[in-house]
Amino acid sequence: MRGGAGPARLVPFGSIAAVVRAVEEGAADEAVVPIENSLEGAVTHTADLLIHHTDLRIRMEVVLPIHHCLLLQPDVRVEEVQVVYSHPQALAQCRGYLARHLSGAAPVASLSTAGAVRDMQGSDRPAAAISSRRAAEISGVAVADGNIEDRGNNKTRFVVLAVGDAPRTGRDKTSICFDFSEDAAGTLHGALGEFATRGINMIRVESRPDKRSLGRYVFLIDIEGHREDAVVGAALARIEARATMFKVLGSYPRAKVLDSGTRPL
Repeated sequence: MRGGAGPARLVPFGSIAAVVRAVEEGAADEAVVPIENSLEGAVTHTADLLIHHTDLRIRMEVVLPIHHCLLLQPDVRVEEVQVVYSHPQALAQCRGYLARHLSGAAPVASLSTAGAVRDMQGSDRPAAAISSRRAAEISGVAVADGNIEDRGNNKTRFVVLAVGDAPRTGRDKTSICFDFSEDAAGTLHGALGEFATRGINMIRVESRPDKRSLGRYVFLIDIEGHREDAVVGAALARIEARATMFKVLGSYPRAKVLDSGTRPL
């Protein structure tokens, strides 16, 4: 958060929902949350919050290399570990490593990789955590092994959420979500055709359950361009007219992917 005209002050929160709520309540100016990983795909909790539970908008994105570490309780050896704590995404990104080195340990979900360190420290069983080197430094915990993710090109896309999105830069993208009240042949095709006929490139297409009935979905789309661009605005208006629920999640500058020399999370 920012306390005036000075640099931003970083404030940690225990979960994605908590940091989003902090911005909604004015306790923070912006929330940085993960939304997509190169190995495991969408961070579904963030997607569902954006669809169903908040009116905050995406105003920025950043893509960072992610390197996970195995942290241990004091005086615990790897072969003694009975439980491994981490966020479900991190556990999945290290699935192969766990199978090779900790096949007898039970994976247990934590609210975050930082929270996994606290869970490990409070465990009454010999425990490990998958977290970042920085979390190990802050907590004074030993790093037993580093770069344990299954693929070295592991990257996560983070989005910055705020009350408003970003002005046009000429190198923008827009995220939206929508659904339909009726399931009929060609319904989605017709909506997406609004982009194709205007030459608008779709970058990402996903779906999430609408949480009201089995087999019904909300579609999440990322496109090139800003919602205030005339051609993009026209396409969005036509899709909104077709949809039952329609929401612009934000327009913001497209991220530059940082290379592996950047300090890992």
